[in-house]
Amino acid sequence: MSKLNLSKLVAATLLLSSSLAYSAELTGAGSSFIFPVLSKWAEAYKAKTGNSLNYQSIGSGGGIKQIKAKTVDFGASDAPLKFEELQAAGMVQFPAIIGGVVPIVNIDGIKPGQLKLSGDLLSDIFQGIVTNWDDKRVALLNPGIKIPAGNITVVTRSDGSGTTAIFTDYLSKASGPSGWKEAVGSGASVKWPAASTVSGKGNEGVAANVARIKNSIGYVEFAYAKKNSLSYTQMKNMAGQFVLPEEASFAAASAGTDWSKVPGMGTFITNAPGAKAWPITGATFVIIYKQPENKASAAEVLKFFDFAFTNGKKAASELDYVPMPDATVDYIRNSVWSQVQTK
Repeated sequence: MSKLNLSKLVAATLLLSSSLAYSAELTGAGSSFIFPVLSKWAEAYKAKTGNSLNYQSIGSGGGIKQIKAKTVDFGASDAPLKFEELQAAGMVQFPAIIGGVVPIVNIDGIKPGQLKLSGDLLSDIFQGIVTNWDDKRVALLNPGIKIPAGNITVVTRSDGSGTTAIFTDYLSKASGPSGWKEAVGSGASVKWPAASTVSGKGNEGVAANVARIKNSIGYVEFAYAKKNSLSYTQMKNMAGQFVLPEEASFAAASAGTDWSKVPGMGTFITNAPGAKAWPITGATFVIIYKQPENKASAAEVLKFFDFAFTNGKKAASELDYVPMPDATVDYIRNSVWSQVQTK
């Protein structure tokens, strides 16, 4: 073989080796809230680029721990980090998707979307003040619906959870004076007061427990309710209207949010005004370093989410998530991603 052909062969081999090495998986961890749509995005991205995503649906608290430990390329949390914490750690975050947290129940004869609840009543159920489904306050909100008696089992998250942060932020706002905020508080982990409380890991664990336990109530991202054919409730919103969880009501809740005006883009959008707004709406935030150790992987993370923003809207809508508005995506590209050094 001539030296020229040998050189070409070596160059081709090196190029192939480089390509194969770079097609290694991206890694992420955290929110189970985003996992259903993230899986769809990852599937489509791999089909187009050959690059895959290994995402651990371990809860927002776990995702924050892993990105801080630099064991993954990005973390995902439904409880946004405070701007000061981002600054101190040298990180940025951006909302990737909007969705709804929904109460789910396992009550004989109650169909999806049939049972009506309010913030006050939901708070008192999760505090263990209302303990049976035949309570007069439940009946008052649901005239004409036969709700069988049964001791209520409350199902919550056992792990540090952004879904819990959204849910408890809502209860703190909607339960009135001397309600949830004073008695329990909000956050990714709280001390659940109801004596009947059973916990599960991730949205998956909560959904599984509610499906298994008669007369139980829990809370999950809406895609998990639909996927597991669980009965979800209507909720009375800030405008006093009962609304169903769906893409339109999640979009109505988030319509007034100007993410660009919030330092670090981190805000809750629970108990939003508007007659059509679902009151327990939230977003998942992706967290990455401004100066990542692996710049190539960081660049690929941005490419992945750019692909998701551009090509993943249909997949998001099919799962009743709300894609980020175009104006917000433009802000993310120009003002957030520009801070990440990928070269």
